[in-house]
Amino acid sequence: MEDRDEELGSRIKVKNAVCPVCGSTNIIFDPERGETICADCGTVISDKAMDSGQEWRAFTKEERDQRSRVGEPTIPGIGAAQLSTTIDTKDIYNLGGKMGVKKRIELQRIRKWQVRSRLQGSHDRNLIQALNELDRIVSQLGLPTSIRNEAAVIYNRAATSGMVRGRSIESVIAAAIYAACRKLRNPVSLDEISSYTQASRKDVARCYRLLLRENSVSVPVPDAVDYVAKIASPLHLSAETQKKAAEVIKKAQESGITAGKDPAGLAAAGIYIASLLTKTRRTQKEIAMAAQVTEVTVRNRYKEMLSRLNITGLGDEEESEEKTQ
Repeated sequence: MEDRDEELGSRIKVKNAVCPVCGSTNIIFDPERGETICADCGTVISDKAMDSGQEWRAFTKEERDQRSRVGEPTIPGIGAAQLSTTIDTKDIYNLGGKMGVKKRIELQRIRKWQVRSRLQGSHDRNLIQALNELDRIVSQLGLPTSIRNEAAVIYNRAATSGMVRGRSIESVIAAAIYAACRKLRNPVSLDEISSYTQASRKDVARCYRLLLRENSVSVPVPDAVDYVAKIASPLHLSAETQKKAAEVIKKAQESGITAGKDPAGLAAAGIYIASLLTKTRRTQKEIAMAAQVTEVTVRNRYKEMLSRLNITGLGDEEESEEKTQ
């Protein structure tokens, strides 16, 4: 009896449970076997319960990747097109040695049906091709996974509605990437995305407008502050200069002089003013190249901010820059 009590003590008492055989409420759960048992008559009430505990421990990312037995997380709205399991074409046994002719013919037939069962229609085949193109563009632009996932969902919605039919997959996927960047406030221009595709900027812009109109993709108004870090990075400007540039841009937004202006040009002008204020001067030409705008745009936005915001403390730097124009 003492051994029985000790054994039951290592298990978990189940509350508000009644044995269907003897009516006892002394019900216990065995986490090692996954069974719910009546402690009085020994009836197994349920078995094969799911173990919610951790099955292994990992202290580094490498250990976690090696011990994990799950695949890539599912992207909402992608479905079967995300599955990439294929049967190897080497025709070699797991322990070595080549397969016979009969076995190779059988595997070839299995491969064919595996592909047919995974891609059951033109929609899935279209998604596979589009996802390959999406991964290529995202990789070349160095965009994060969140942009890739959002663009995939936007494209899948467009393909389901029939918007892709009759249009280039490359144009629509580029437009979806641009919409995802706008939605997640990632400062990537349409020209940058178009440069990595064979489609023209005009086609990508047309598909982007169609995405907004037909699929109700809502994107926020681009904020010039989001462009500050991107422009300041190749110029090797300090965090203090970037913070000052953001403050200048926010003051310009409050004064109402940024409406209808290109956010990249506004950010470039803000960075130029901040570089003068923090004594880390960069020329308008350098900033214009980093922002991918013209020097005229930087100069015009700079003059507008200077006249409306009453900025002081620029010193002789302003005059020397004006003389070089």
